[in-house]
Amino acid sequence: MKAAQINAYGDADQLFVGDLPKPKLAADEVLVATYATSINTIDWKAREGLMQKMFPWQFPVVLGWDVAGVITEVGSDVKTFKVGDEVFARPDIYQDGTRGSYAEYVAVRENQLASKPANIDFNQAAAVPLAGMTALQILRKLEVGPGKKVLIQAGAGGVGIFAIQLAKLMGAYVATTASAHNADFVKSLGADEVIDYHTTKITDVLHDYDAVYDMVNAIDEGIAILKPTGKLITISGYPTPEQQAGPQTVESGYLAATGEDLTYLANLIREDKLQIILDAEFPLTTEGIQAAHHRSESHHAKGKIVIKVREQPVASARV
Repeated sequence: MKAAQINAYGDADQLFVGDLPKPKLAADEVLVATYATSINTIDWKAREGLMQKMFPWQFPVVLGWDVAGVITEVGSDVKTFKVGDEVFARPDIYQDGTRGSYAEYVAVRENQLASKPANIDFNQAAAVPLAGMTALQILRKLEVGPGKKVLIQAGAGGVGIFAIQLAKLMGAYVATTASAHNADFVKSLGADEVIDYHTTKITDVLHDYDAVYDMVNAIDEGIAILKPTGKLITISGYPTPEQQAGPQTVESGYLAATGEDLTYLANLIREDKLQIILDAEFPLTTEGIQAAHHRSESHHAKGKIVIKVREQPVASARV
């Protein structure tokens, strides 16, 4: 199978598309023929070698943790899904570094799968799992709900786009940071207040917030706008003991990928309550995967960056 891989840690030029064997299935896994995957910040951080302590992979390494496609094989213990099902998922980060989703075939555990909504195509579906579940789970941990005020940093980013929409569905008042260029865009997602981070400090305009969803490692600033009973969760930094010494709850947040949470998001998509915003699409070629990483690292993407692995069937395109 074709797979985008690296043989050394470094910049985007380390990525190349070559051949690897299809993954072998465990009893609780299915094999998905990948139609699309997407780029997340963790992908290029892993490419740079920043995950070596957690995952001491041997080369070659295949990156990627989003997949949308069709099941072609099922393990002996799989009960809920069958060959031919259209699915999407955020698969496990395996100790075997060749099992990432930048590949024509991906192994996925049954408990991480969800059925792809019929009203979106595979490219859109691939944009959802990691970013959407990260947004959902952190908002729940922040106890966002009716009457609560939450700041969502980087509202035009992959996670921020989902977080704004979900926080509004939860009934919260949502402030977000974005460039002036993206102000109308994040308002269209439901943001009540937009702070231009180029010209304005959040500490000058926000106060007494119940929650801060930090995606830019601005922990001190986030703490400064919280109520004494407020909560801050960061997915981009690691709070120091000093930052955790105050009355507020301050901690790092991590994704625990589950088919249950992805199905929750899928149902919102089926009901047209959750928009999926794509920034750009690239092919699964050496040039395409390198360009996609460069685009992600530029921090100029508005929405998710998708890698098209196969041409999707006409019946799966949105109508």
